[in-house]
Amino acid sequence: MDEIMRNRIFMKCPDISWDRTESDQAKGLPHPPLAKAQSGEVIELQEFESFGGRAEYSALLDSRRSERLYSDAPITQAELAFLLWSAQGAQKVIGVKGHASLRPAPSGGARHPFELYAAVRNVEGLMPGFYHYLPMEHVGEKKAAIELIRPIEDFPGLISEMLSGQSWAAKAAVVLFFSCVPYRAEWRYDKAAHRVMLIDLGHAGQNVMLSAAALGLGSCCIAAYDAAICDTALGLDGAEEYTVYAISAGVCKRGRS
Repeated sequence: MDEIMRNRIFMKCPDISWDRTESDQAKGLPHPPLAKAQSGEVIELQEFESFGGRAEYSALLDSRRSERLYSDAPITQAELAFLLWSAQGAQKVIGVKGHASLRPAPSGGARHPFELYAAVRNVEGLMPGFYHYLPMEHVGEKKAAIELIRPIEDFPGLISEMLSGQSWAAKAAVVLFFSCVPYRAEWRYDKAAHRVMLIDLGHAGQNVMLSAAALGLGSCCIAAYDAAICDTALGLDGAEEYTVYAISAGVCKRGRS
């Protein structure tokens, strides 16, 4: 019970207004990078602007459901691009010194303290592997670029292990993993940053699920994961960048909606 209460107090952040220290932004320190730098070969994905038949918004909301049963049908690169862009795509860099960015999902202070990784199982033209999304590669353009981190040899085994034994998720065409780079938000909000980041994460997750529904795909948000295994698999240090969320997506067994 003590741990539960501590978590509730953390979510409320009751001491922020009374004991707020000066943030690094207020001190005039340089802002952290808006995204991790690309370190591997850039792979430009197919365009996604040509999608037709976008559902009326109310019907789209009505159709969104968590889906855990996936077929072996692949998704296209364009569909993957749309999912990635809708979650973290950079539309515009803003601020006098370029310290923030506008993206499809809202974020407190436009800090967007997340990185997005795709564990690809069944995407046309891509080998099974871990890919890192590069939102700053095409700022303002509706394109998406990724870099290969490493191939995945045993996709079902590794993904199931990362997601605390949830083997159903390993049958999805792709599993998106969100990591948090906390200093991006702490730089601006100091101790108030963590509650804001949790809220921001929900915004990004809902964008992915609505985008999947618009494509006729199924998706499911996943909070049960082994953080240490995920961080190791994605090459994260677990301190300055750590796994916080996962979402599976793919063609449902009943077919596209």
